[in-house]
Amino acid sequence: MATLELTKETFQDTINNNDIVFIDFWAPWCGPCKSFAPIYESVSEKNDDVVFAKVNTEEQQELAASFQIRSIPTLMILREQIVIFSQAGMLPESAMDEIVAKTKQLDMEKVKAEIEAQQAGNA
Repeated sequence: MATLELTKETFQDTINNNDIVFIDFWAPWCGPCKSFAPIYESVSEKNDDVVFAKVNTEEQQELAASFQIRSIPTLMILREQIVIFSQAGMLPESAMDEIVAKTKQLDMEKVKAEIEAQQAGNA
């Protein structure tokens, strides 16, 4: 599956209609972003069951701001509409493969229970 270009208009539907969404926040002028792009594309081609999307932070400043993107590239992963991973900087393909595998294996019931416990503690 090719990577999707996300906009503020398509973002919510993409997140709501897919279990796992990887998002690469990038910009055309960013050197590390250009180096990361083929790695991201390669990993996306190996994982048809995961949505790989990109957000051009120059064109989608509102979307990038809503996620408090401070440096690029930033990789963010959402599973069942919950941000489970966010990291700035490039990753090698082996690390990306490992993150994809761990994301697929994640026990979301446990994650949701932890979130509920944290929210209850903060109330």
